[in-house]
Amino acid sequence: MFNRLYMERGIATDPLVRQICNKFANLDIIECDHYSEVFNKKAQNFRIQKTSPGLILAKKNNKFINPAPPEYGIGGDKNFYFSYMLNCIYDCRYCFLQGMYRSANYVLFVNYADFLNNIRKVCENHSDKTCHFFSGYDCDSLAMEPVTGFMQYLLPQISGISNLVLELRTKSTQIRSLLAMPPIDNCVIAFSLLPAQLAKALDHKAPDVNRRLSAIRKLQANGWKIGLRIDPLIFDSNMETIYEEFFADIASQIDTKNVHSITLGTFRLPSSFYNTIAGYYPTDKLFLSPLKNANKMVSYNEDIKKRLLAFCYEQIRLYFEDNVIYPCEIIPE
Repeated sequence: MFNRLYMERGIATDPLVRQICNKFANLDIIECDHYSEVFNKKAQNFRIQKTSPGLILAKKNNKFINPAPPEYGIGGDKNFYFSYMLNCIYDCRYCFLQGMYRSANYVLFVNYADFLNNIRKVCENHSDKTCHFFSGYDCDSLAMEPVTGFMQYLLPQISGISNLVLELRTKSTQIRSLLAMPPIDNCVIAFSLLPAQLAKALDHKAPDVNRRLSAIRKLQANGWKIGLRIDPLIFDSNMETIYEEFFADIASQIDTKNVHSITLGTFRLPSSFYNTIAGYYPTDKLFLSPLKNANKMVSYNEDIKKRLLAFCYEQIRLYFEDNVIYPCEIIPE
C-alpha cells in the first residue's frame, strides 16, 4: 500500500497518529513541518511515484467543506464535498487526480473532529435546506478505511442530522466496518462502475466489477442505501453491446428496487489535466478516442456523446425508475 510514512511534527502526540504509526512500526517516520513540503515538492513525477507512494499524516487547517462542482448532485438543495484524504490507492487511467497533483503520495488529515464540526456548522447555517455532502472527490471513500477508520468515526455522529445526506463514493470492497454497524439512514454508499471489459483495461488496482456488485448485495441485505455511479461512460466501437450487457448484468445481481440514486456522465477532463495524463499514456486507447477540447474541457465529440448518453439512459430506464436517475449531462431528446 505504501512504504514510507511522513508526519507533521505538530501532530506527533495525536492518538490517531500514534495508532497508525504503531500499526506500521516497521516503517521509518520522516518528520516535516507541513505536508506541502513533501506533497507539493517540485520535480515530482506522478507516474514514477505511483509505483511506490508514501503516506503523509497531516492536520488540515482550513477549507474543510467546499461547494461541489455543478455536475455533482442527487437532489439536494445545497451540495458540498470534503476531502479527508488526498489521492487514491487505485490507478484508474481516466482519474483526474493524476493530472491535478504532482505527487502520488497519500495525505491523511487526522483532525477528524474538525471535519465533523464543519459539517454540522454548514447544516446549521442551512437548516431550511437539504445539504448533501460528497466524500470521494479527492480519494476513494472506503479503500483506506482499515487504516484511517474515518467513516467509523464520522457515520454514527452524523446520523441524527435531519437535513444532511452523505454520499461515500467508492470502488472499494472494504465494507466490513459498515456491515458491523447499523445502517445510517442519511448515508448513501455510491459505487463507481464500468463494464467489466472496460474496467479491466482502465480500473487498474481496483476490485473487479463483480466484487463490487457482491459488496453492493451485502450492503443492501444489511439495509444500507446504495448509489450507482455510471461515470465516466467510455466510448468503444462496440459500446451498445457492451453497455446493454452491462446494465442487464447489474440488474441481475442487485436489488434494483432498492437503489437510492444513479448518476451517469461521459468521460470528461479539464484540458490542463487531460494534457498531463495523455502525456503519460500517449498510445492508450482511451486518449486516442475521438475527443475534442472546448471551453477548457476535453470530452467526446457531440455525436458520440449524444449517442452514448442517450443509449445508456434508455438502458438504465429498463431496470430503474426515472426518479432515481440523475444525469450529470443533458440527455439528448
